[in-house]
Amino acid sequence: MLFKKKGALPAQQIRALYNRSCIKSVKPLTDNQIQPASMDLRLSKKCWEVEASFLPGQKTSVRQKLSQLKKREIDISTFKTLTKGKIYIIQIHEELRLPNNISAVANAKSSTGRLDILTRLISDNASCFDRIRKGYKGRIYVEIAPISFSITIREGITLNQLRFHNEQKIIADQQLEKLNSRFGIVENTTQIDNGITISVNLKSKGDEPIGFRARENCPAINLSKLNFYKVETFWEKLFSRKGCITLAPGAFYILRSKEYINIPPQTAAEMVPYEVKMGEFRVHYAGFFDPGFGFTKNNTDKRSKAVLEIRCHETPFILQDSQIIGKLIYESLSSLPSTTYGEMIGSNYQGQTLKLSKHFESW
Repeated sequence: MLFKKKGALPAQQIRALYNRSCIKSVKPLTDNQIQPASMDLRLSKKCWEVEASFLPGQKTSVRQKLSQLKKREIDISTFKTLTKGKIYIIQIHEELRLPNNISAVANAKSSTGRLDILTRLISDNASCFDRIRKGYKGRIYVEIAPISFSITIREGITLNQLRFHNEQKIIADQQLEKLNSRFGIVENTTQIDNGITISVNLKSKGDEPIGFRARENCPAINLSKLNFYKVETFWEKLFSRKGCITLAPGAFYILRSKEYINIPPQTAAEMVPYEVKMGEFRVHYAGFFDPGFGFTKNNTDKRSKAVLEIRCHETPFILQDSQIIGKLIYESLSSLPSTTYGEMIGSNYQGQTLKLSKHFESW
């Protein structure tokens, strides 16, 4: 049995999976592809536009479904534009040959969520998105649905990431209290409530915006261009004198958390909805925080807030300052990672407050 200790696998164990051919790829993994507790997945050149989103089900492969639902095949070995409002399936470069005790979970990368790109991993014989069963052997694919902006992509770009588990070990509140005593992961202990509650910040100083709303009818965004696009072309700055905003149905917003986020090196965390029954909006497409995100030993100015991607559903909804909108669910790693999130590995969002994706100039 590979990796007997329970928990999420850190970087060095993900590398061990690759070295043992449990992760296979025609092209070798790049140096920055393996993150502290996750692996970025590269797009292959094989892309299909499809009629609708789908899951293959327990007795069907993704390719079998594609033979029924594909509208056209697209070669993305060179740059191609994926049009907003359409749905695409792209095969991933990496294939899996997982051991019988290892499963995996996928989520969108931070930049993907901040561009309002819905990405979901699909595997053969699967009945749910983003979940890879223990011992899975086969190809994996990503469903891509650009919602606010059309995007220009090519082979090799990464939009989502995969986490590996030898069983997931969720950290209970009593353990979170001990973690807080050691590392100060919350500013107020009342946040510890079946995880750590996170609220929205709708107050700002001076002429600083509280957030952004995506504009309509924008040009396509080339995902290979970093610090390139002007903010005002794609985003409307939002201000609030009363500490509240009204979310418009169908609109996409970038906001930030009231609290600082602190993920100690031996843990990782995922943002989940605070109350599913609220129903009026969806928060946080890219919900995973690697070990070391926002972590500081002496409360320096590199502390980080969570950037919140919010989409309103059927009816207008008033969002108020300090309203709880999500929870951080912490989990244990099977061992300390060989590297942590931060400037040393070129992480883009350490020390962030209100920050758009890395494709835009500083506002």
